[in-house]
Amino acid sequence: MRTLIRALMLLAGLALLALAALFWLGAREPRDTAAPGPATGAPPDTQARIEQGRYLAALGNCMACHTAPGGTPYAGGRGIPTPFGEFFGPNLTPDPEYGIGQWSADDFWRALRHGKRPDGSLLYPAFPYTSYRHVSREDADALYAYLQSLPAARQPSAAHRLAFPYDQRPLIALWRALYFNPSAGMPPGDAAQQADPQWLRGRYLVQGLAHCAECHTARNRLGAMHEDARLQGGIIPAQNWYAPPLTGDLATGLGNWSEQDIAELLRSGISRHGFASGPMAESVHNGLQYASPEDARAMARYLKSLPAAGLDARPRGPAPLAGVMEQGARLYTQYCAQCHQDDGRGVAQAWPPLAGNLTVTAAEPVNAIRLVLSGGFAPSTALQPQPHGMPPFAHVLTDADIAAVVTYIRNSWGNQAGAVTLPQVRRVRNER
Repeated sequence: MRTLIRALMLLAGLALLALAALFWLGAREPRDTAAPGPATGAPPDTQARIEQGRYLAALGNCMACHTAPGGTPYAGGRGIPTPFGEFFGPNLTPDPEYGIGQWSADDFWRALRHGKRPDGSLLYPAFPYTSYRHVSREDADALYAYLQSLPAARQPSAAHRLAFPYDQRPLIALWRALYFNPSAGMPPGDAAQQADPQWLRGRYLVQGLAHCAECHTARNRLGAMHEDARLQGGIIPAQNWYAPPLTGDLATGLGNWSEQDIAELLRSGISRHGFASGPMAESVHNGLQYASPEDARAMARYLKSLPAAGLDARPRGPAPLAGVMEQGARLYTQYCAQCHQDDGRGVAQAWPPLAGNLTVTAAEPVNAIRLVLSGGFAPSTALQPQPHGMPPFAHVLTDADIAAVVTYIRNSWGNQAGAVTLPQVRRVRNER
């Protein structure tokens, strides 16, 4: 018995040591961020620098999380639903009590690069420092200068509403030890890509400030991205939207898109393949539409360089039944063909094609179901200020009707995406 007790005590001691080591690994500050200095060659705090920060804040869509609907810009309060509870974007205005008025440029850089507050406490990774670690010091300083130029808003940051144990902030150290390395580099390229300034710029924006992987990468149960499936698409947790793959797969990714197609979607919200919807529409409206033509082309260059990941060969649903396809064809003719045409090719710059449309052929049919239920509009942008829209059909079509018509469009005109089931439609109707 004594031997067993000693063995158990030894195991408990080893477990505590391992746990302490994980806490230390997650909370430590690597040498490259312990004492960050000013950016090499950074411009002084002039209006030009502030304008650079304004542009970068738009490109990163900082407004999305840090501005409540109808609220003061960057004063926080926007709720962000997650499987762990609801996070609220904090106040980023220079208010000294409620905002970041007492933060230094070094403090701001450390938050972006290492996910830490000025007092050393750890930030939740709902703030995407997992991507922002790639932002350069010069760009971080420009962002800081812009935020400090804003009117101070005396608005307290709302407290997160998290379930136990996720409300225990010290546990972030364990998460970081498992999933976060602030010194990790970006995905490498070949020699030609590394010598291409446009490709390098595109990689920097996609992997860093634009934080595309945060939505377009599937996550595990603890909210960490599956790095081996980076940019291969996934359901956005707790939002019930599917972010499609950005890889070179033909049916489910960007394999059939040109660089021009991608750049057009980023800046206008519309391309010949379809339009931005859901969270992507918000990203375009709030930020990406302001990308310079050069930056939009750089992002497109990088995204087009991503190889196919073999996603097209994976099953995307059961084979459709003949009766369901017949029902779907009748409904399509009655409700859809007037805009999207009998051949599913749509009308350029007005109603998107359904043949080869990523929303239609996606591994998950959730976006197509949502658009049939709730309708949708492309984002209003400077290049497309009055886009055409799609009316909702939730009040007209039953769940069986929606399953049939979405099954039909997913398996017509060369599309081969599998059938949609009644439970899938019911879940989306209840969660939208």
